Amino acid sequence: MGSFLPTPYSLLPTPYSLLPIPYSLLFMYTGHQMLSGISAVAFDLDGTLYPNYRLNLRLLPFLLRHCKFMLAFGRARDIIRREQEAQAELAAQTASTVQPPSGIDFYDRQAQLVAEQIKAQKEEIRERIDRLIYRGWESFFLKIKPFPHVKEVLGELKAAGLKLGLLSDFPPETKLEYLGLSSFWDTVLCTESIGALKPAVKPFEELAKALACPAEKILYVGNSRRYDVGGAKRAGLKAALLNIGLPVISGVKADFTFRSYRQLRNFMLQ
Repeated sequence: MGSFLPTPYSLLPTPYSLLPIPYSLLFMYTGHQMLSGISAVAFDLDGTLYPNYRLNLRLLPFLLRHCKFMLAFGRARDIIRREQEAQAELAAQTASTVQPPSGIDFYDRQAQLVAEQIKAQKEEIRERIDRLIYRGWESFFLKIKPFPHVKEVLGELKAAGLKLGLLSDFPPETKLEYLGLSSFWDTVLCTESIGALKPAVKPFEELAKALACPAEKILYVGNSRRYDVGGAKRAGLKAALLNIGLPVISGVKADFTFRSYRQLRNFMLQ
């Protein structure tokens, strides 16, 4: 997911996730004509490789305990995204690439924005974000399982000769290990380490470089129309949307939409 911050609604399973029969028996494939020339498939993590609600339910006591802090953290990331959008708009108007001001560290900027809201020192907030969120949430993944058939499909894509990448807005390495998914990837990237959150173009450009593939030969798979599909398409990648909830009728259009990983496999390999 482009932005993983729990909301009251995200704590609940989707209607379809409660049904005991496979999604493929409930829904016809909703994609378009078969994509050609794809050399690599890259994935978002949160909400794409596992159901968000399962983590959110485990996080509920933490969220209640640290409500003020988490609201400030969410607002800080919203501000950073607005700043990124402003830079992109300026670049479009001037027909040039506008880089963020030099010397600004993403983690410092995030900590500064949180600190300003709750009247604390930036250094203290940076340490709290790392301790409470980045490292603190990792243990919750010990009992979370990926979506059905994720491992099976990643293995088949790999065996078919496709490169596999992962691009997440939050640090992914330990999560992947706990999910049992750490062995599949040719590259694993965190947007924060790159210095910009999705849907900024920069993380997707870095993903293409790491995969050593032209952008148009990469399919990016995510569950957020705005952050995953929007960012990928803006950077010239193809995009697939995992949508197991209610139909989404607005926003950037994905190249295709799927509701189960076997549908993704069938689309890519048949």
